[in-house]
Amino acid sequence: MEEIRVSAKTLSDAITEALIQLGVTSDQLEYDVIEKGSSGFLGIGAKQAVISARRKKTAEAPVELEEIKFDKPKVKPEPKREEKRSSVKVTEETIRESEKFLQDVLKTMDMEVKIHSEVDSEGTLCIELEGEHMGILIGKRGQTLDSLQYLTNRVANKTQDGYIRVKLDTENYRARRKATLENLAKNIAHKVKRTRKPVSLEPMNPYERRIIHSVLQSDKYVSTHSEGEEPYRRVVITPSRRQ
Repeated sequence: MEEIRVSAKTLSDAITEALIQLGVTSDQLEYDVIEKGSSGFLGIGAKQAVISARRKKTAEAPVELEEIKFDKPKVKPEPKREEKRSSVKVTEETIRESEKFLQDVLKTMDMEVKIHSEVDSEGTLCIELEGEHMGILIGKRGQTLDSLQYLTNRVANKTQDGYIRVKLDTENYRARRKATLENLAKNIAHKVKRTRKPVSLEPMNPYERRIIHSVLQSDKYVSTHSEGEEPYRRVVITPSRRQ
């Protein structure tokens, strides 16, 4: 049984990297935690998370990609919901109330976090959190960060008329997660092309599912669609029909 050792900044990133290298989904992965990792003090003495990972016995071994001729695909991307764009200017009061809410929440968690806010070119209130042990705020697959972002959105939109969007991030997690999902999508698509069998990914939020759909929408050998109900809705990657 093939076993690999993977290291990454966080335990979640190490697990995702193992999924990519082994070409399997989370339900087909077994792993042992060798080192949980730590952020150190101000980045000094930081340790990466390390795991020993392997496929479950029932999981198929990955296969190399080879060219397969299919007819024109019927790509079925998940219908995109129109995102509400910021239609009003973000006020100083909104920024203060949003930051105060976050400070109060983080204080109850005994966490000292620096908060930096700015409004981007699209009118989105972008809030960056900086401090130790940010992995706690990110949570498994970003679920804690997403929940905190949702609540901050609610607070911000109670302070003024019109809709504004709040984006919460820490340690560049949003960009890192996006890159990880893009790599995962391409690797799983390779397996689907070779085996001609559909693969169901782990449950993801709407934003992450759109990343998978977007990456593969131009791949003429596979199509994607979503199945299930929230919060367990997941992307399924299937081979396009043969001629």
